[in-house]
Amino acid sequence: MPALPDGVVHWLVGSESDPSVRWQALRDLSKEPEEVWSTERSKVEHEGWGACLLATQDPDGQWAGGAYNPKGFDWDGPEGQPGAGQPWTATIHTLSLLRELGLGPESASARSSAGRIGANSRWLATDTPHWEGEVEPCVNGRTVANGAYFGVDVSSIVDRLNSDRLDDGGWNCDTERGSVRSSFDTTINVLEGLLIFEMKTGGTQASVESRRAGEQYLLERQLFLRKTTGEPADPDYLVLRNPWHWQYDILRGLDYFRAAGELDGTGPDPALGLALEHLQSQRDSDGKWPLGKTPPGRMWFPLDRGPGNPSLLVTLRAARVLRWAGEAAPSGSEAPES
Repeated sequence: MPALPDGVVHWLVGSESDPSVRWQALRDLSKEPEEVWSTERSKVEHEGWGACLLATQDPDGQWAGGAYNPKGFDWDGPEGQPGAGQPWTATIHTLSLLRELGLGPESASARSSAGRIGANSRWLATDTPHWEGEVEPCVNGRTVANGAYFGVDVSSIVDRLNSDRLDDGGWNCDTERGSVRSSFDTTINVLEGLLIFEMKTGGTQASVESRRAGEQYLLERQLFLRKTTGEPADPDYLVLRNPWHWQYDILRGLDYFRAAGELDGTGPDPALGLALEHLQSQRDSDGKWPLGKTPPGRMWFPLDRGPGNPSLLVTLRAARVLRWAGEAAPSGSEAPES
């Protein structure tokens, strides 16, 4: 892959950026030594988006008074109507975003948050403690990702996810309601959780087998196609969004396979080709990637200037995916261009 334009890297690490973007760009794009990017990463706790999110935290460690939804949210009011989205300010969504921004798990804020959430946050659906999970694989996958990242023992939730895997290799949040077909959205949430669990603990034979099966589910569909018809399973999967929350798009799938490939020491599977081509096609004339969509609903604050404008996080993720795809391409194969 040709080098990123210098202006893009400078933008990602410059004054318009945020510590959460800078440290990842320094590590993944500039390839700076750890002492450089780790110093920038430590700022996430005290500056920029990370500090703003931590400032909204409740005294009991939760956010907005609830595990999944804000306490007292009015589903019959304007925010609860069809098309209004859902609220994204409660604990799981905010904690997931802090993880994605790279709040250091060893930081005082992270350690305090994990402990207080464990003591005070419970799932409304099951009345179980936060770090024991609930019934939906989508929620449990994100809980595993957050818990494993922040140093909590979530092995019991992993065991449940292993047993919840469907015959086609993936997962679906509607399993409890009789679904026998996996979904892209649920599967990516579970895969991310299993991958982080494996990164932090080494995983188990069952969790590794589950991860491989889920990866195959996505690869068989080239990350966005129906296996039966070859048509896009959802046109929205081709729209690059930020934040992701529980929702899927091809960049999220590609960034997952990048992280998994780096853990496993493997390059991009040929089945990623179409998704990589689409990702490249979304670059603007300056070499940045614009935001395609922000999931509707209540949020603490915006991370972008709106659809159509260059997005720091979308550009960071897209650039490192293409760099990995180019650098990791097996000998004799043609690396994707950008």
